[in-house]
Amino acid sequence: MNDDQTKDYLEVVPEDDNNDTTDEKKNTEEKICSMCRRPESVAGKIIEMMPGMCICQDCMQKSMNEVKNNPFDLGSLLQNIPHMTLDLSNLGGFMPMTDVQEDTEEPVKFELKNVPPPHKIKEKLDRYVVGQERAKKVVSVAVYNHYKRIIESEKEKEEGIDLEHPHIPDPEMEGVEIEKSNILLIGPTGSGKTYLVKTLARLLDVPLAMTDATSLTEAGYIGDDIESVISKLLAAAGNNVAKAEHGIVFIDEIDKIAKKKNTNQRDVSGEAVQQGMLKLLEGAEIEVPVGASSKNAMVPMKMVNTRNILFICGGAFPALEDIIKERLTKESSIGFHADLKDKYDDDPNLLMKVTSEDLRQFGMIPEFLGRLPVITTLEDLTEEMLVRVLAEPRNAILKQYKQLLAMDEVKLDFEEGALRAIARKAKEKKTGARALRAIIEEFMLDIMYEIPKDDNIGQVIITEAYVNGTGGPRIILRGQC
Repeated sequence: MNDDQTKDYLEVVPEDDNNDTTDEKKNTEEKICSMCRRPESVAGKIIEMMPGMCICQDCMQKSMNEVKNNPFDLGSLLQNIPHMTLDLSNLGGFMPMTDVQEDTEEPVKFELKNVPPPHKIKEKLDRYVVGQERAKKVVSVAVYNHYKRIIESEKEKEEGIDLEHPHIPDPEMEGVEIEKSNILLIGPTGSGKTYLVKTLARLLDVPLAMTDATSLTEAGYIGDDIESVISKLLAAAGNNVAKAEHGIVFIDEIDKIAKKKNTNQRDVSGEAVQQGMLKLLEGAEIEVPVGASSKNAMVPMKMVNTRNILFICGGAFPALEDIIKERLTKESSIGFHADLKDKYDDDPNLLMKVTSEDLRQFGMIPEFLGRLPVITTLEDLTEEMLVRVLAEPRNAILKQYKQLLAMDEVKLDFEEGALRAIARKAKEKKTGARALRAIIEEFMLDIMYEIPKDDNIGQVIITEAYVNGTGGPRIILRGQC
């Protein structure tokens, strides 16, 4: 084939369907690249991707290079390949590598009048969380101050733009920067740490990311990188960076990243994770993958500033009571006024006496604790509090079961003695409010199974004897209710 024939193959085919060139007639049996329009005799081996679409090795290599540099911009890929005449309108099943939906809407601007004051936040929390008065008060104040800090920083950015109402700071306050007040929640399992944060984020209508510290490891090791915490927040904000930068991150099981003791190996899931989280907690520009938990060449990246993200860490910290007890008894252990060794054994609120030194002794590094200035404890749930948890909150467990039976047009009631019997059983399990559902599921199984059989049942009353296994529930037929 001479040079003139090759030139004909490189020309773009005219749009006129009736145009039938001599060169194309000669090569009707030869594969032609759908991108560069060169025949197999000129371009070399051509791969048939699907019926009606062939591609040569040169164009495939260009496509792979373009995808690597700009994985989601298909239009740019097609424009940068010369002599492109491929019509993709009839090609079905061509999907992007990942389905990332980005929220392009502008975030709601924070104004002080839109942020509820601490007492209003606590009033709303009271509807869902029973007890834990101090913890709710501490969290309400910390959240309110945090969003005041965001509002102040936004005012500083806009300073000088509004000529009619310019922001003129108090000369004495000029240059004062409000530090971020991250929170550390300490409490026994089932005391409501996670539920408190979930309720808080729902009431404030801000993006919330919840993660477990047990899956985090130092960068380069198997497990989630520390930046994956911000990736989850970005996903919760619809991939809108501005919204994510005003969100809340809750890291549960934070006690599991305490320093490992008596080990000669690198502590990749303990102290190393604490050190890696320092920049997140204090505030830094973090490059995070979008739609993935780890960085790689095929995932787009975004920069997120963690300066205005509120971090709340929670953990049960088992054996922390022993450290506190040892410190308290050590302070006065000799003489007539010495404390007894077993003085604090039955103290239900021993965690309330925790100090930063106790947490450092537990295995948390000082730099990490310094970035969590607000430390509050949740008290262990008493029998009386467990009874209230059963019935008082908006979505209490008893209300859920009453709703289930109401769908069968059956009324469900509980005797006061039955509620206390359930609370006593839950207290014995030592798993907090989580034990309540397990106990109710056990004795409600037969009732939920038998009631749909008989349409004459109108009301079921759960008795204390039935909960204790020494009797049965009271059944009232329709017409007797």
